[in-house]
Amino acid sequence: MYLPPLVERQSRYLFTPFDITEKTVKYVEIRWAVRDPHPYLESFLVRHRVSILKNRDPPMIYTRTRFASALFTAFVAAAGLEGRPTEDGVFDTQIQPLLEQYCINCHGGEKVKGEVDFSEIVRSQDIDSRFELWETVADVLAYEEMPPEEEENRPDPTETQQILDWYEERFVNSMEARPGTFQARRLSANEYRNTLRSLFGFDLENQIIAAEQTFVEKSLVIKLLPTDPPGPSEFVNDTSDARLSSFIWEQYAYMADRALQELFSKERSDAFETLVGQPLPHYSESIELTPAQAESLLRSFAPRALRRPIARKELKRMLASLRGLKGGELLSATRNEMKALLVSPSFLYRGLLIEATPGKQQLVDSYELAERLSYFLWEDMPDTQLFEAAARGDLEHADEIAKQVDRMLASPRARNLAESFGHQWLGLADIDNARDDVLSRQALRSQPFDFLNYLFTENRPVIELIDSNVAFASHNTASFYPENNHQLEKYVRPKGIERKLVPNQRMTLDPPEGRGGILTMPGILAMNRGPVLRGTWMLRRILGERLGEPPADIPPVEAAAPNADLSFRERFEVHRSDSTCARCHDRIDPLGFALQMYDDEGSYKLALDYKPPRRRAGHDDDPDRIDTSGQLPDGEAFQNFDELKSILLGSKRRDIIRNAVERTLAYALCRKLEAFDRPTIDAITEKIDETNGTWRDLFVEVSQSLPFRETFIAPSPQTDS
Repeated sequence: MYLPPLVERQSRYLFTPFDITEKTVKYVEIRWAVRDPHPYLESFLVRHRVSILKNRDPPMIYTRTRFASALFTAFVAAAGLEGRPTEDGVFDTQIQPLLEQYCINCHGGEKVKGEVDFSEIVRSQDIDSRFELWETVADVLAYEEMPPEEEENRPDPTETQQILDWYEERFVNSMEARPGTFQARRLSANEYRNTLRSLFGFDLENQIIAAEQTFVEKSLVIKLLPTDPPGPSEFVNDTSDARLSSFIWEQYAYMADRALQELFSKERSDAFETLVGQPLPHYSESIELTPAQAESLLRSFAPRALRRPIARKELKRMLASLRGLKGGELLSATRNEMKALLVSPSFLYRGLLIEATPGKQQLVDSYELAERLSYFLWEDMPDTQLFEAAARGDLEHADEIAKQVDRMLASPRARNLAESFGHQWLGLADIDNARDDVLSRQALRSQPFDFLNYLFTENRPVIELIDSNVAFASHNTASFYPENNHQLEKYVRPKGIERKLVPNQRMTLDPPEGRGGILTMPGILAMNRGPVLRGTWMLRRILGERLGEPPADIPPVEAAAPNADLSFRERFEVHRSDSTCARCHDRIDPLGFALQMYDDEGSYKLALDYKPPRRRAGHDDDPDRIDTSGQLPDGEAFQNFDELKSILLGSKRRDIIRNAVERTLAYALCRKLEAFDRPTIDAITEKIDETNGTWRDLFVEVSQSLPFRETFIAPSPQTDS
């Protein structure tokens, strides 16, 4: 219960500031007077013992009663110590008692199962911040997965529906779209590499000589910078919480020196001329600068490095540092100014120079929007055309954004969508674990990248991710397409080279021979060996369903007894007989077993020339013993993968599109999606579904959406004088 709408403060709260430590106990007094009639609130004086824990941000206030807790929520709001609470009397009076009765025993306090802790939700504003928890609650209640069947204390259908109705009203029907609170983000390693390359016109590379059939990381940036961990959004560009350590700063400084050293070398004179904007004479050893060239270089370099016009005062200071210098001194001063830019937070972070008013929801400025577009579609800084569009103010118009998206998708740089966004969304790095052979591994990885790039940049329908008659293959993967590989140009092995990785070629699947779409790609099947991994991957990555982590002590599926002639599926039924396991397996297994006609190498067992692998796993039965039929939790049944695919393209179509929308929006915003993003997700999903929208349409919708074009800048904390 949130009290301020019911009461008004009559006297000043009696509160002495104190240092909040681990478990500090204080007394606080508040006096209230009733503004409107209320049976429990007339005129009273509350004096209550509270515990305030510093280890939460913001500090959490706990009391012994829910009523007193509400009073202190009101007090904290009145004192200006917290943000504005969200009123939800239904939660306090109807939902929370149900949680306490049926859920807290296993999901609260010291006992927390499945990483679900309802004790963290003690105030109304905690509800919105934990909306993903409520999604999970709604899912398990709808599927009758919780509380467990063996639990005697279970809610009746009316109480379950009461929670589901509250969830629907709170998070689906009444939520209004708004942008997230702005957070500056450090460039990810890929973004930094691409930005340096676009800024200077060349890559920083390791000087490594590699054999033809080996693959080494050539980028000095990727070699030196630590691997970016996925942020809360599960994407590595979600770097708002990534710390800038002294080690990383030293790496940035080294790479800045290396880039500038190359720029001022005779070998990079073409890149230097591009930055200066005029041809240079040919020098015997290294490039020399005139004062006019140094000024032209800084005027060109600074706004590109900052990704927006440089402040006049700062540019004046930079140019003043060059005044009166020549020769080596001029060159050194120019390099120092350029290095200062390259190691500045304004270059290393996105958004530090955003022009906005704190405490107000507003459109982002044109240069911030240009930066959002370029790092979304290219994982790179804005190019000249995007920069000029921002300068003219054209990006304020939705149709101009659509034009820029079309232009950017036509650029080779748009392949970053497949190799970064698609790679992370679908977990394609796991393909590396599917093969020991380097060439085979690279060949399998390249197929989904080429396919996603085709979908993303050639205006293909979103749902074509699941079913397409277009595939990409080379002589390295031709054996997976025995009836269609005649479309590939004949490979002629170069003299002196035993094996070589060559680019994929596009082919039309006619007949489809068990292929078509992302689900049946050899690399996807090979990295997900067995029905459980395949079903889990499909649920999480394609359908967007949330699954808890399996228990750590699950025993393996036992081998068949000597005299028992059981298929893997029959043995697995015994393994999953436990009701607790069955709840997840009822969702996973039908999807996974539908793909059992593909072996662990990704080959189709019904192909005319199929040859079983030399080593076969225990789950890899002969085709005549495999049962690919199944039934989904909602009752839809199928006999094989083709029938399952029809279900995915039919009743599950909207779920697949919605997941694609959610993943794309999270990647574009570089943050975890929140409850207030739901209206945006719903609107884009409905439009793509109704119009059979393409990936281009999806990218345009995301780029024109409210959370992408608007922001909220948190006001600076006010301190007492």
